[in-house]
Amino acid sequence: MTRKKKPLPILENITISDYAAEGKAVARVNDMVVFVPWAVPGDIVDLQVRRKKHSFMEAEIIRFHEYSKKRVQPFCQHFGVCGGCKWQQIPYEEQLKMKQQQVLDQLTRIGKIQLPEMRPILGSVKTQEYRNKLDFGCANKRYLTNEEITALPHDESQSLKDQPAIGFHITGAFDKILPIEKCWLMDDLHNQIRNTVRDYATTHNMSFFDLRQQVGLLRDVIIRNSASGEWLVIFQFHYDHRTAESLAQSDEQAKDLMKHIADTFPQITSLMYLDNQKCNDTIGDQEILVYKGRDYIFELMEDLKFKVGPKSFYQTNTEQAYHLYSVARELADLTGKELVYDLYTGTGTIANFVAKKAKKVIGIEYVPEAIEDAKVNSQLNGIENTLFFAGDMKDILTDDFIHEHGQPDVIITDPPRAGMHPDVVKTILNAAPQRIVYVSCNPATQARDLQMMDEQYRVKVIQPVDMFPHTPHVENVVLLERKENR
Repeated sequence: MTRKKKPLPILENITISDYAAEGKAVARVNDMVVFVPWAVPGDIVDLQVRRKKHSFMEAEIIRFHEYSKKRVQPFCQHFGVCGGCKWQQIPYEEQLKMKQQQVLDQLTRIGKIQLPEMRPILGSVKTQEYRNKLDFGCANKRYLTNEEITALPHDESQSLKDQPAIGFHITGAFDKILPIEKCWLMDDLHNQIRNTVRDYATTHNMSFFDLRQQVGLLRDVIIRNSASGEWLVIFQFHYDHRTAESLAQSDEQAKDLMKHIADTFPQITSLMYLDNQKCNDTIGDQEILVYKGRDYIFELMEDLKFKVGPKSFYQTNTEQAYHLYSVARELADLTGKELVYDLYTGTGTIANFVAKKAKKVIGIEYVPEAIEDAKVNSQLNGIENTLFFAGDMKDILTDDFIHEHGQPDVIITDPPRAGMHPDVVKTILNAAPQRIVYVSCNPATQARDLQMMDEQYRVKVIQPVDMFPHTPHVENVVLLERKENR
C-alpha cells in the first residue's frame, strides 16, 4: 500500500523580499527560502507551494493582496506563461541594476579573486524588437494555460488541447507548444510570417509534429533578419519516409507551403528547408536546402559586412552586439603590432572587427560552416591579415599550434555558456599573452575560469553589457593583464 503524499501548503500574506536567480524572486518564511516566478520585491501575495525540500520551497502566486510599487504593466499578452521575457513586470532601469549586481555576486562568490570597481552596465539600445533571430516549434498538441482550463468545460478544453500550434516550448511540457499570436522580441514582420504559416498549414490540413511519436510534417520554423533589411526563413520538416508515395506527398506539401510563403512575403531573401529525421531539432549536422534566393543573408556592423548562413552563430541583438564588440576592441588596446587569437570566433565577427588594428588575427571555431563564413567575411571586407581554423577548441589550441603560428600578444575569447575547457585555459596560460579579453554570456562560468587564471593574471576591467532586456541573462566583458612578478 502506497503512502499518500501530504498536500503542499498554501502560504498567506507573504511579502516578496528580493530577486533570485533564473528570473525568479524570493520570500522567506520561517527561515525557509521560497522561490517564486513572476514576482517583484514588495508584492504581498498568497503562495501555493509546488515543491518542498529541506532548505527551500518553490511556489506560485495564487492571489495578490498588494502589488509592489516597483511593478509595471507587462506589454505582452503571453507574459506569465511564455518563459521568454520573465522580467517585463520590472522597470528596465531596475533590471539593469539587478544584472549589474548579478555579475558582481557571481564574480565574487564563485571567482573569489581580487576585483576592480565594476563599470556601469551598458543598457540595450532597444528593449523591444531587438532580436534578429527567433526559433518557433510546431506541435500537434498546444499548451493550455490554467485560465483556459478553468474557464472552459472539460470537453471544450480537451478539444482546444488537441489543436496544433506554432510558438514556444513550455518548460516542463517538452512536447507541447504555447501558441504565440504576437511576440515583441523581433520586427513585426516575423509575426506576420509565423501566423501566415499557421493559417496556411491548418487550412490545408498539414500535419504538425508529434514529438513523442516522432511523426508529423511541420516541425520548426526559424526566422532571421539583419540590419541590411534581409530576411532568412528556415523550415524544418519531418517527411514521411514509410513509402515512396508518402515521401513524395510530404515533399509536395512542404513545397506548396514554401511557395505560398515566398509569394506572400517577397521581403524574404533566403528561404531554406530541411528534412530532419532526428529526435531533436538541432540542425548543425543536417543538410539544409535552398528553396528560394541564396543560402545566407548579410549583416552590417560599422563599415563591415558579414555573411550569416543558416548554421552561423551571430549575436542575436545586432545593435547591442556592436557595443559589446566595441568594448572588446577597446580593452584589447591594439596598436597594429599585435598577434591576436580570437577563440570561439563564430563567423569571425570579432576577428574581422579588430583586424584593422592588429598585425594578424587567428580565429578558431568548432563549426566548419561558420569558419567558411568567417573566411568569406574577411574577403568581403578586403581584410587580409586573418587566418581561421575549424575544430574543437581543446584539440586545435595546443602548445604545438602556438609554436607553429606564434605566441599571441592578446587573446580574445567568447566561449559558449559552459565556459572554457580546463585544457583550453591551461594552453592560454602557457601561451602567456599580455592581455586577455574574456567575453561571456554566463558570468558564473566566467568566474570559474577567472579563478583558474588568477595566479598569472589580474582582472583590470569589468564591463557588463545587457543584450537581452526583460530576461535575467547578461553578458560580461573582463580584461585580464599578466601579473608582472609571479
